[in-house]
Amino acid sequence: MGDPVRVTDDISHERFEDLYRAHYGRIMRLCRLLLHDTQEAEEAAQEVFLKLLRVSKGLTGVMVWEAWLTRVAVNTCRDRRRSWWWRSKRGNEMEWQTLQLPSIAPSPEEVTVSREQRERIWHFLRRLSSRQQEVFVLRYVEGWTGEEVAEFLEMTPGSVKRHLFRAVQHMRQALGGRS
Repeated sequence: MGDPVRVTDDISHERFEDLYRAHYGRIMRLCRLLLHDTQEAEEAAQEVFLKLLRVSKGLTGVMVWEAWLTRVAVNTCRDRRRSWWWRSKRGNEMEWQTLQLPSIAPSPEEVTVSREQRERIWHFLRRLSSRQQEVFVLRYVEGWTGEEVAEFLEMTPGSVKRHLFRAVQHMRQALGGRS
């Protein structure tokens, strides 16, 4: 997780700007992966940073903003998926061909994986259960440890491992590998 920061007063405008610049791309990517819709992800990411402003009023203690923002982003995406308008909108599946995840630099995997393989991966990711998607994305895309994922999602580490195992097993089967 990130470095803990002692908070003794409201977040200054400069500190908020720093947090926004440092984490917006990552939060946007996470929301995009969980919601499968760029516009919804943008709205969810903005909502996360509005919540940051609200919660910071009069906050004291030690905060790990990276972890807090991740947890709030996952919960915000869950809330959006649970709403009635989300379910009605889901009949209109988006194509993942135009998916561009914000990142500082492409990883070696992103460079070497073909477009066709990426499309198969994204197609399969959408078919996992919501919980498996959350666990898979937090663990393998965001890079959090199993224990941190368990804490974010308020699950036991054993449940995280079970969901990861099933998601990876299904992914391997879908991509033609060993199960």
